[in-house]
Amino acid sequence: MEELRTALTVGFAAIFTNNILLVYFLGMCPFTSVSREVKTAMGLGFAVIFVMTCTSLLNWVAYHYVLVPLELEFFRFIMFIIVIAAFVQFVEMVIERFSPVLYANLGIFLPLITVNCAILGVSLFMVIRDYSFIVTIAYGFGSGIGWLLAILAMAGIRQRMNTANVPEGLQGPGITLIIAGLMALAFIGFTGVLS
Repeated sequence: MEELRTALTVGFAAIFTNNILLVYFLGMCPFTSVSREVKTAMGLGFAVIFVMTCTSLLNWVAYHYVLVPLELEFFRFIMFIIVIAAFVQFVEMVIERFSPVLYANLGIFLPLITVNCAILGVSLFMVIRDYSFIVTIAYGFGSGIGWLLAILAMAGIRQRMNTANVPEGLQGPGITLIIAGLMALAFIGFTGVLS
């Protein structure tokens, strides 16, 4: 029961107080490049939730049942990257084979996920913080939801900014990074909600 409570706390914290994107600034490249429209941001966000949850689970198993018994913990960076890339390729092949429509909608986002450093960051934090299996699943899922919320908020703001009168020098990446900074400040406001 205590582990379940810890998992819920860690998962909730991963969404708000320890948001992987706005607190640790991991996954900024797809965040800034794919947040121009809400529809595409939502597609990428759901793909990130799925891949982040599954790869954190797979990397937990690989770390604790392969690397630790063989005393190869220093190999974790390479192992995690291999697991993430292999999982994304496998999911892409399965979706292409069984759901061409879904592949057409998500196909472009799946290869982008392989290079999303937030996915690798979740697996590394899982090891550094010594999370259990259940807590790791909650952390991976919560981090994915937090990433989705952040990119959806950014996409909504950027769509509204299309009709705003932004000074020429701030248009594009300039205003995007200012908005990201203000969003990070807003998420820092949740600090202390969970102890």
